[in-house]
Amino acid sequence: MQFETLEPEKSVSLLVKRILVFEESIPDLKTSLPFFADGYPGLMFQETENGLHVMPHNKAMPRLFLYGQTIKPIELMMEGRYRLIIFQLYPFVLKSFFEVAAKDLNDGCYDLEGREDGDVQVQRLLQYDEIGARITIISNYLRDIFQAKKASLDFAIRGAILRIVDSKGQMPIAQLCDELHLTERTLERRFLDVVGISAKQFSRIIQFQESLEQLTRKEYSKLADIVYAHGYADQSHFIRVFKAFTGKTPKKFVPSRRD
Repeated sequence: MQFETLEPEKSVSLLVKRILVFEESIPDLKTSLPFFADGYPGLMFQETENGLHVMPHNKAMPRLFLYGQTIKPIELMMEGRYRLIIFQLYPFVLKSFFEVAAKDLNDGCYDLEGREDGDVQVQRLLQYDEIGARITIISNYLRDIFQAKKASLDFAIRGAILRIVDSKGQMPIAQLCDELHLTERTLERRFLDVVGISAKQFSRIIQFQESLEQLTRKEYSKLADIVYAHGYADQSHFIRVFKAFTGKTPKKFVPSRRD
């Protein structure tokens, strides 16, 4: 499998965190791609020989779709050749751009191919084989929506998202409220409406992702190094959170390490 991470075009960098491309050219090969909570919804275009199924739901996916917050661990299952282009979106765009309730997309998806504008994009995407051309088509699609809907975006919540990410999920919500001049109740209400989850839960997900990256890179001598580097109360707390998001304990996730 070939994997590539790309920076978005400047015209959509306000909306898109990064672009992920997965590609396999070997026929009859079975592929399973695990996905865990990362705080970012996305737009995916998939071209597969035998379809893309999301497990454990065994749900067949359309060629172009949105997905919301991934809270429970899932796997993308494919057999044969495939190409996936994933635009990771900043989570403040879902509701305003696509007029769907962000909360309704938690652990779910929205078929863009079933919309007139989405179907037009699929037909355009299928005219080109080059990844670069397809990325440009999707970027232009998002840029055009932005031009039409930018007045409805909640930029205060965008600012809150960026502060949480910059703090690696460790910024106290009370401090965030002070910076934004919002009460905690107002922040959580607007955050839930726009993002689909609360600011506290989003912080937990970002905190988890930071610890997951360190664990995966094996940049630690003992598990406690990760626990305290990422603000967990103790090792038991970290293990509970990690298992909730991955379905495994840290030791089972990286079995070669012993702590």
